[in-house]
Formats: sequence, structure tokens, C-alpha cells
Amino acid sequence: MPDPSLGEDPTPPDTRAADLPDDPADEVMMPPEGLEVMPPVDVVSVDHAEPSVEPPQDYDSEEFADPVRRLRVHGLFRLPDLSDAGVTDVQRGEPQTLERTYFDTEDLRLARWGVTLQRETAADEAGWVLHLPDGDPVCAAYSDEVPEHFLELTLAFARSASLVPVATVRTQRTALTLAGAQGQIGQILDDTVSLLDGDDIAARFREVEVRPALPAVLRVLRSVGAVAEQQSTVDVAFGPLAHEPCDVPEPVDVDRADSAGAAVTAHMRRHARALLLQDVRVRRDLPDSVHQMRVAARRLRSGLKVFEPLLDYEWAEALRTELGWIAGELGVSRDTEVLQARIDEHADEIGGEYARMIRAVVDPALNEQWRDAREHALSAMVGQRYRAFLDQLVDAAARPMLNEAANGTAEDVLPGLVDKAYRKLAKEVKLLEINGPSEPWHEARIRAKKARYAAEAVAPVLGEDVKKFGKALAQVTELLGDHQDAWVAQNTLKVLAQRPEVDGMSGFSLGLLHQFEFEQEMFNRNDFVELWPSIKHAHKKAQLT
Repeated sequence: MPDPSLGEDPTPPDTRAADLPDDPADEVMMPPEGLEVMPPVDVVSVDHAEPSVEPPQDYDSEEFADPVRRLRVHGLFRLPDLSDAGVTDVQRGEPQTLERTYFDTEDLRLARWGVTLQRETAADEAGWVLHLPDGDPVCAAYSDEVPEHFLELTLAFARSASLVPVATVRTQRTALTLAGAQGQIGQILDDTVSLLDGDDIAARFREVEVRPALPAVLRVLRSVGAVAEQQSTVDVAFGPLAHEPCDVPEPVDVDRADSAGAAVTAHMRRHARALLLQDVRVRRDLPDSVHQMRVAARRLRSGLKVFEPLLDYEWAEALRTELGWIAGELGVSRDTEVLQARIDEHADEIGGEYARMIRAVVDPALNEQWRDAREHALSAMVGQRYRAFLDQLVDAAARPMLNEAANGTAEDVLPGLVDKAYRKLAKEVKLLEINGPSEPWHEARIRAKKARYAAEAVAPVLGEDVKKFGKALAQVTELLGDHQDAWVAQNTLKVLAQRPEVDGMSGFSLGLLHQFEFEQEMFNRNDFVELWPSIKHAHKKAQLT
């Protein structure tokens, strides 16, 4: 096999191993006694091709599953003979210098949420890369300042804090292409990594990265002293602060013996985290993101009402107001989405030329309404009120303002709060009439949601029967939600039919669909009457009184 150290040492003279820091903490691993010393090799990057040789049968299954594997090596490491690993040839690429400057808040809020923002420069290209918790990396062209779009995408995590450079990493990289009997099988990236402090090198180390994680190659590298790297370069550059919990920690499990306040805190953290994570998805227009963000806001708002006896009233009401505001800002676009999907589906059920005429009137009008609503919502989500709300929400989730009543045990305090929400629903149900107006049914839907959210909030603490009660209430909210959608559809069709550009046949088609939605509304009312006894039974079985 050709000598893999082809050419000169790729590491520039000022970064050779002999010049590395003396501090053992900053030093790369030295070669084991008796190991032949070879020139440095940078982290290698490989094509994601299948290896051309049969992998050994005793490989580590976890290792084999990884798409890449990085190994830390000493400064004088040389690539060993890889012929036993099925490598027949190694081609060394031209050395490259890659520099990454990472941006974050001074307290590393992005990193603690699993977000990294970097500006990178290489030999022939430069730009910005943003890694988010959900989705593929987002890229942007090079600029001195953080792109405005990236500031918006990270707003939920950075909030009112500014993004500043927090670390700079310079990598001297040589790519080694590995070939086997069947052709190219991967790469090894040989990297000498320098952590910069201004113009000075604060630390330097060397690592090799095998792509894909070829088990036989990894085993040979380990046999000559390479050690599995446990930390990413970012981890090393940022330090231990990056591994601290984010400012809305994961909720802890709560049981009956814990305080009611602990259950409130868990509820707040669970749904505050959901809202913040959905913020990014909404901005990227990902499926169902607006709906999920609204759900998180509604659950938080409902929880603040249900848990009101355990909270500082003014504090809770102030947060409820802001949660209601942002849910409302998101609501028009989401409701328009749901309405259009419903009308299109039911128009198809009517079928024929009627469906075409319905769509010709409804789709353009609702598409325009959706675009305007989304633009309005996104505008609200970059304003000062929203930024202040995010700070308010994070603080509330981290440190909810509980009163003395919250010190009681969850087992003693929480059942009564859920029962109270249910009894308000039951009182509203008594006012419902099959052939009566729609408004009381709408009020019952709101009460049902609050009771459902209350049951679901405490079910992890109070047990299976309360969980089943929550599921029963979910049936109610879905049924009454469909009832509300049918009512909204009727009103929308009535308004559209009155537009001057709607001709007689189109108006007739809209009327057919209006009658269809009215019938759906009545069906839902009858279904509710049949369902309600099972809800009362589930409430009784939950033993909340």
C-alpha cells in the first residue's frame, strides 16, 4: 500500500506538534511507548459509500451504527498501514484551513438549548450556518453581522440578549481518501484544531474523523493509540457552561406525595419548552407548527387558571393576558388553514361542478386571508411585546410565583382543582339545547377544553383513572370542536356568497355546502348527547371529589 504520508507534513510550521502548549490539559495525546511516530493527520471526511470489504464479525454494534466517528490522536501521529482493514490505497488531498467563529449570548443560551450559530471561512467559500434542534442546518451568505433571518430564528432562545462572538476555532485539515477493492470506501479527516483567544492560541489538539464509521479502520486506529473522542470541538471551545441546563429545564417527574407546587412547575416547564421550540418551527413554516404552538399557549393559559388558587393572582393574570395575546395572533392563520381544508373536503363530498364552483370562490379568498394572517403573526413575533413575553414566560417556567397553598401535597390539592373545572363544564352543559343557538355550545367547548387540560396536567401525578378521564374529555373537545368548525364554515360561506362577483350558480353551490355544514352541526349535537353519560361516569371513576 502506498505511504499515506504522501508529501510534506501538512501542518504549517507554526502549528507543529513540537510547538504545542506545554500544559497537559491543552496538549494532544503523546504516542504510547514503542509506537512508531508518523506525521500528523487531520480529521478525515469520507463519502457515505458502503465499504467494499466484509466488515469483521466482532465489531462493536454501536460503533458500526454511527455515521461518523472521531478519534483523538497525539501530535506526532502517523496513519498506520490499513491493508488489514480492506484499504488498498490512500490519497492525500491538499491541506485546507477552516476557521469558525461561534456566536451566542454571553451565558451561552443557544448552546444550552442545543443550538449552534457559526460563521465559517474556508479556502474557497464562506458563510453562516445555523444548527437548530429540529430540521436541517440553515445556511446564509457571508456577512460581518449575524443575518437578520438568523436573529429571528434564534429569538426564542436568545430572547432579549445580544448574540456576540464566543469562540473561534481554526482547523488545519487534510482529507485522506480511502480506496478498497471495489473503489472508494470513505475518508479520514486529519485535523489539527486550535482554539483561539484573539490572535493567540489558547489550546490545540489533533483528531481524526472516519466517515463513514468503518469498523475495521477504526479498530486499526485504536490499536495504535487513537482514543474515541467524547466531546465535540464545540464542546471543547465552549467549556462546561454549554452543558448546563437551558433556562427552561426539563420537567421532573412528580408523584402524589410531592407538593402541588411541584406539579404546577412541571406543567409550566413542559409547555413553555414546547412553545419555545415551536417558535422556530413556525418561523420555518413547518407542518402543524402553528397549531402546536397555539396548543402550548392554551395549555399554559388554562393551567394558570386551573392552578389559580396556588399562584400569585396578579402574576398569573399578567402571564395569561400575554399567552392569550400570542395565541390570538397565531389563531387567524391556523383557523384559516383548518377552515379551508374542511370546506375543500366537504365540497369534494358534494362533488361535480358544484365542488369546482365552491373552490373557485373559497380557495382564493382563504389563501389571501391565510397569507395576510401569517405575515401579521410573524410581524408580531419580532416585536418588543413578544420579546418581553418570552422573557416573562421563561422566568415563569423557571420560578413560578406560588403561594402557601401550593405547599400542600399533590394528592390533597390537585383533585379538587380538576373537579372544579369539570363542574363548570357540567353547569354549562345543562344550558345546551339541541335546536338552540350555537353560542352556548361554543361556551361548553371552552369549558371542556379547560377541564381536559386540567385533567391532563395532573394525570401523571394522580394516576390512570384521571388519565382516562382526560381522554374522555378529549372526545368531548374534538366533537365540540367539529361543531364549532361547522358553525364557522356556515358563516364564512354566507359572507362569501354575498360578494358581488359571485354569480347565481356559484351562490347556489355555496348554499348547498352551507346546508351540509348545518347538518354536520346538528349531528354533532346529537352525538354529544349520547357521549355525555360516559363523561359523567369517567368523572365519577376518577374520584376527584
